[in-house]
Amino acid sequence: MYKLTLKIAWRNLWKNKVFSLINIGGLAIGLASCLLLLLYVNYEWSFDKQFKNIDRIYAVYENDRMSDKVTTNRSYCTPSQLAATARQTIPGIEYTCRLAESGGLFRYKENSFNKKIIYTDPSFLQLFDYEFIKGNPATALTAPSSILLTEETARVFFGDEDPVGKTIKFDNRVPLVVTAVIKKLSANQSYQFDMLVPWSLLEKERPYFTRMDWSDGALNTLIQLKDKSSFTAADAQMRKIFTQKQNGDKYIEFFLFPFEKNHLYNSFENGKLIGGSIDQVRLYLMLAGCVLFIGCINYMNLSTARSEKRAREVGVRKTLGSSRKAIAWQFLIESLLLSFLAMVLAFMLLEISLPYFNNLLGIHIAVNYHSYGIWVALTLLIIITGLLAGSYPSFYLSSFIPVKVLKGFRGAGKTSLPMRKVLVVLQFGFSICMIVCAIVVYNQMQYMNTKPLGFNKDNLVQLWRSGSLRDNHKLDLFKAELIKSGAIVAATETSNGVTNNSVSTEKIGWPGQQKNEQIKMQLHFSGYDFTQTIGSEILFGRDFNRAFASDSLAVVLNETAVKTMNLKNPIGAQISNGDWGQTFTVIGVMKDYIYSSLGTKVEPVLYFYTEKDNANMLVLRLNPAANITQSIEKIKALSQKLNPDYPFEMTFVNQQMAEKLHDEKVLSMLSNVFGGFAIFISCLGLLGLALYMAEQRSKEISIRKVLGADMKNILILLNKDFIKLVIISNLISIPVAYILAVKWLQKYDYKIEISYGPFLTALILSVMIAVLSVSLQTFKVAKANPADALKYE
Repeated sequence: MYKLTLKIAWRNLWKNKVFSLINIGGLAIGLASCLLLLLYVNYEWSFDKQFKNIDRIYAVYENDRMSDKVTTNRSYCTPSQLAATARQTIPGIEYTCRLAESGGLFRYKENSFNKKIIYTDPSFLQLFDYEFIKGNPATALTAPSSILLTEETARVFFGDEDPVGKTIKFDNRVPLVVTAVIKKLSANQSYQFDMLVPWSLLEKERPYFTRMDWSDGALNTLIQLKDKSSFTAADAQMRKIFTQKQNGDKYIEFFLFPFEKNHLYNSFENGKLIGGSIDQVRLYLMLAGCVLFIGCINYMNLSTARSEKRAREVGVRKTLGSSRKAIAWQFLIESLLLSFLAMVLAFMLLEISLPYFNNLLGIHIAVNYHSYGIWVALTLLIIITGLLAGSYPSFYLSSFIPVKVLKGFRGAGKTSLPMRKVLVVLQFGFSICMIVCAIVVYNQMQYMNTKPLGFNKDNLVQLWRSGSLRDNHKLDLFKAELIKSGAIVAATETSNGVTNNSVSTEKIGWPGQQKNEQIKMQLHFSGYDFTQTIGSEILFGRDFNRAFASDSLAVVLNETAVKTMNLKNPIGAQISNGDWGQTFTVIGVMKDYIYSSLGTKVEPVLYFYTEKDNANMLVLRLNPAANITQSIEKIKALSQKLNPDYPFEMTFVNQQMAEKLHDEKVLSMLSNVFGGFAIFISCLGLLGLALYMAEQRSKEISIRKVLGADMKNILILLNKDFIKLVIISNLISIPVAYILAVKWLQKYDYKIEISYGPFLTALILSVMIAVLSVSLQTFKVAKANPADALKYE
């Protein structure tokens, strides 16, 4: 029976090649789009899931409890002593480790490379079970002079030689012995590095980490529990540690957060988790479902549009004894067969488009054909798609009454028309929502990209101070020579660059401060000429100046800091820093500039002068009147002359600012690409309804032509019903799209005002697409010879 049913289904598909190709093509595009999005969602969802103990690993976050709000810090927010204290006082902890990420220069023989390193405790390799090529995870980082490499890094330094036991120099002075090599890190891991080095080396290089206060946050702390069921108790005790160590102070609270959620659940408001990247992943899932659903609706429309051709077949089969269930099953088998063929074509499209998709997003996703999970997922997707797409056609076509359809089809198909109109309204409704949302996302991204930042990001570059450039005399010579050559017009030093977050503290005091009023403020450290170099502006007072020796005890505030402190006359005000036990005099007010997230409000910032010895970054303003390429070559040549042992590496600030829009850029690209696919599939759905209408009204059109109707009137007659459907789709979907857009924009402090533009664009675009899609079919009918349709009457 099933063999015969399958054979009949295949014959029907083969007999109606054009309809079958349209059906298969529409479903294939929908399936391919859905698969691409699901692969991306799986990539995002699978971050860090490859580690076997991931369900027992927790990161320590910090809540800063201030008088006006609670701010949650997720990284570099814990003191060095927290790991040991937690291990000693909290039962149920199996391992703890500290880690800090940094860059560093490593040299082997004559070759030097800047590499990304993580300073960490040996227990890091107990938490994360990396695949070892050489060495032992139990001993790899136990020696103070040991270093672990990834296989790519080992190949860069040693080629095909065995790296274990060989010595490389850190910062061209500290010898480290390679003790282990691990497999290449997958891209979907939170911690990406080239090398692991012992925490003891960091304490030796930066003694500050050995004398941290409990309120200092400069590293990440991770713990692994023996049993995840003890999380609640361990978290409760972790929240008490700061209060216990600081004599009852409660303005800081440490807490545990599951590391497996670290990548996607990264947004907190007033100390509570409110979502994060997971919201964007849900949008991609919804987008995948919409595109696939539109493809299924397209199949329903095209199948029921052919109902007249299948009506007599149903009538004859019922007359010969077939039950409605058997006939319905016949049409479902056809749908499943078509779904299978569409999946085959979808996989071809997937393999063709995947390299472009990876390049577009800057990631690497591949289909793992050896995983049984992928085949289970594909089988379920074929079955779900086949049943979803074939449910209505099988229900509708199997309902025909034999005596009616064998006499003629005039009354049999009337009930399907309203349903198909509903499907077209739904189909275009989804597409219009996607068009509106894609335009809103694009406009918001353009707004953030072009919004004045408060400083000039163009022609601004940054270099890490390394090697000889750490010598203050050579640094001054470097800057003077570059200005003399015309390559740059200004230069300054900072502790953490222009676009990075600053250090923060809650212990700032100011005149007029209310009792128990604590506000988190960012601290930035820079040298002379900082405002001039970055292209910002001093609104009141002055910047740090070489002529004033007292500037070591001076501070510059940004506008937001002045407003937050409610200082009426800020110049000359005394600002205290409780962490340092010092008081500083306000000498200037700087215009707010955006250095962190482009969509959130600027925080209060205090700018302090820093000695050159404490500044890690050199900021240069390229000469706008000179050729940029030539200026960079001059900087590179002078750097290599003064600092020959270190490779030249420089970054553009405008590129770093553009990287802060990564999530919005990805969402905008995916919305545009898959929104376009949805529109294309929707056009096929309209084509299906147009085919049906053309079949039903061919004699009517011929009579109208005989009675004198011209082509224009006939095309208007045939198009007006479809335009009505599209307008109804707009009326339904525009409010839904507005709600979705408003909800998405809520996460930004700086956001666009939603105007009528996106909705008007969606309306005009949808109507134009509908008219074009329908006219391609109806024009052929309207142009046909009336005699062909009327000669049998």
